[in-house]
Amino acid sequence: MKEAPKEPELVKDSRDISLQCVDAVEISLFIEKEGLAFYEKAAKNALDSRVKDMFLRLAEEERIHIQTLQTKIQFLQPAISGKGKTRRRVDTFVSEEIKGKIFPTFELKAVNKFKNDVEALDYGIESEKRSIETLARLLENEKKLDVKAIFLHLMVEEKKHLALLEDLKKEF
Repeated sequence: MKEAPKEPELVKDSRDISLQCVDAVEISLFIEKEGLAFYEKAAKNALDSRVKDMFLRLAEEERIHIQTLQTKIQFLQPAISGKGKTRRRVDTFVSEEIKGKIFPTFELKAVNKFKNDVEALDYGIESEKRSIETLARLLENEKKLDVKAIFLHLMVEEKKHLALLEDLKKEF
């Protein structure tokens, strides 16, 4: 008897990486940039003005989050000079555990293939849920309060996005 295929695990275990505050900011920044790219592309392809406006709103929120995170990194840069080895480990972690897993099939061509706006909303909803799940796993494995605070802040924002998308979907 064949087993059903398992869903890919988003974040297996971040305990083998000692995350610093700047690492949490960079991971968050990566997630936000993927979200921005998706929402911008989805807005261009949306037919219903409510869906288009929602995607534009979420893209703008992602843009603001990115600016805030980039400002935080600037303030943290002097404290992290000379930590190249840790940097490479975090880059590897992002590419192996996060990239393309929150917004899977991230090739933006996939956004053009939505049959309708409801399908695009569903994709956004599922992506926000994966983001929240990823952040929850990172939080679960993290011991440092400053790192936890960064992930928790992003999780709150992602939950707001999820609620907005789910509320709009109810109108269809």
